Amino acid sequence: MTNMIREQILAVRDTGLTNMFDVPAVQRIAFDLGYYELVDWLTDHKKEYANFIMTGEE
Repeated sequence: MTNMIREQILAVRDTGLTNMFDVPAVQRIAFDLGYYELVDWLTDHKKEYANFIMTGEE
């Protein structure tokens, strides 16, 4: 996970618009915010993403 992806995840979280385990909603919000890299990254890294959400570890 790059720093950019991490920052984008945190930015989506900070919107408070969705449960962060709702990956399709996270992708939709990321798209709306212009975080296209995050949208693509989430497609192939769901396990890594879930681990980050659960533990804060990359």
